[in-house]
Amino acid sequence: MRVYRRLFDAVLTRTDAETAHRLGLGAMRAAARVPGLAAAGRRRTCPPDAALEVEALGLRFPSPLGIAAGFDKNAKGVDALVGLGFGFVEVGTVTAQPQPGSPRPRLFRLPADRAVVNRMGFNNDGAEAVAQRLAQRLAQRRTPGQPVVVGVNIGRTKVVPTAAAVSDYEASTRLLAPHADYLVVNVSSPNTPALRDLQAVEPLRALLTAVRAQADAVTEDRVPLLVKIAPDLSDTDVLAVADLAVELGVDGIVAVNTTIGREGLRSDPAHVAAVGPGGLSGQPLRQRSLQVLRLLRERAGDRLTLISVGGVWTAEDVHERLRTGADLVQAYTAFVYEGPSWPARTNRELAALRTGSPR
Repeated sequence: MRVYRRLFDAVLTRTDAETAHRLGLGAMRAAARVPGLAAAGRRRTCPPDAALEVEALGLRFPSPLGIAAGFDKNAKGVDALVGLGFGFVEVGTVTAQPQPGSPRPRLFRLPADRAVVNRMGFNNDGAEAVAQRLAQRLAQRRTPGQPVVVGVNIGRTKVVPTAAAVSDYEASTRLLAPHADYLVVNVSSPNTPALRDLQAVEPLRALLTAVRAQADAVTEDRVPLLVKIAPDLSDTDVLAVADLAVELGVDGIVAVNTTIGREGLRSDPAHVAAVGPGGLSGQPLRQRSLQVLRLLRERAGDRLTLISVGGVWTAEDVHERLRTGADLVQAYTAFVYEGPSWPARTNRELAALRTGSPR
């Protein structure tokens, strides 16, 4: 960890964030393809520990800690990420049509806040290409042991008008639902114009109803359906989404996405202003993410599966989310800052917290 932090502070902070991300994911994928190295890595990073196993969404997870959507947009690094210790991988966000995303630069670090700002704009290869990749991966069964849980996060294609959003999500669902262990409808990214308008109850009702019907039409086994919401919703709107999800029989909620807020940051305001618009992730999201989790669990009881994400940094953070009502927990920014040993170390420390044994 200390070596990675020195590398991060001395080198990676001086490298374009998106370039560093691409190189890092490429290195992980390359290592996962080397049989001896991959096997040794799994033995080192993924020791079985029954204390970490979780049942949720009708699936078994070897650990409640997963990698959030956004890190592996195109489902190219699933096995590499599992090999580092993540209990599940959520790929995407994937759109029905391939799209390049926003102009670069579009990914920025705020090291003083242990935060990241992105305005990626759902850059991805499109639903057809990602579906083919997921199907090929399943056919090859490259990861030994229990099946890997892979969620697929879908969003609206930018060029598609809001009025046609439902059919756009249906197109993604038709292609991707057969290859997903669970499906997440993303209506909360701040980087696609008017996307967050779909979080209002009536548009969301129509969207979730259509996606559920489409998923059922193309799969033999029912694929769990979740919706991902923004931290910038009011408490009243959070509760309204929870009520709607329960009413429609949606399986769960992923809470929360990135925020457009910039309050309370330690970074130089001039630097924050220079970075510009986009979704903020990382430690500044911690308190709001916890608040939303509490609201959702108190409102929905055990009727929804809750995946908590936002500001998760340590094993204590994961443990707190689980005790507060999360069934599963995701991270992204901590992995960027802490490096490839982070998921395995967090799992070891989490197992100790759950069993009360010394670390």
